[in-house]
Amino acid sequence: MFDLTGRTALVTGANTGLGQAIAVGLAQAGADIVAVGRSAPTETAALVAAAGRALHAIPADLGSTAPIADVLTEATSAVGAIDVLVNNAGIIRRADSLEFTEQDWDAVMDTNLKSAFFLSQAVARTWVQAGRGGKIINICSMLSFQGGIRVPSYTASKSGLAGLTRLLACEWASKGINVNGIAPGYFATSNTEALRADQGRNRDILARIPAGRWGSPDDLKGAAVFLASDASAYVHGTILTVDGGWMAR
Repeated sequence: MFDLTGRTALVTGANTGLGQAIAVGLAQAGADIVAVGRSAPTETAALVAAAGRALHAIPADLGSTAPIADVLTEATSAVGAIDVLVNNAGIIRRADSLEFTEQDWDAVMDTNLKSAFFLSQAVARTWVQAGRGGKIINICSMLSFQGGIRVPSYTASKSGLAGLTRLLACEWASKGINVNGIAPGYFATSNTEALRADQGRNRDILARIPAGRWGSPDDLKGAAVFLASDASAYVHGTILTVDGGWMAR
């Protein structure tokens, strides 16, 4: 049920961190990968090849919706139909809400929310036109449920992405399209470098995580494979927390 052999997954932001781990996990389960991002996924490609699968890289900046049509055209031309879409690309900006700029607001919302919706729309249209289903996995956040501090646009974007996950599931489940999300907890990635470097915040975060550690990107592989596979055929509109128990506390 978890075998992805013969399927192709398009993963945005697959060059590093969580996106890389998800892409590699899907490849280890049998999927070929289309990696979309601003920088070359050189390391990811090597890890996918080591898993015996192929990776096709498409350079694109999803800070706007402009590249989406070309991304999909190139992907389908190079590898055929896309079976799984993982909306992982995301950025974060930190500042007190009293000082937060419109530029930082727009940059985060455009990448994390707007592009994720319109890429999902574009891929789903191909599935509906072909009379087939597919899998969409949105990478949400603990801040899809909580407020956080000093990241107003990030919290807004990830809360919005959780809402879109549920809305799209309601609209597309009857078409055979599964739309679900993964909400990672506190993971050791470049996005959390500032938090881990802050001794006070790092201590407070670890004190709340029942597992007692920051997540490793590899901890996301199983959740991604589950939501991409036939094992989740009747799972729609769910946001799976992978957080070391943070939300249970």
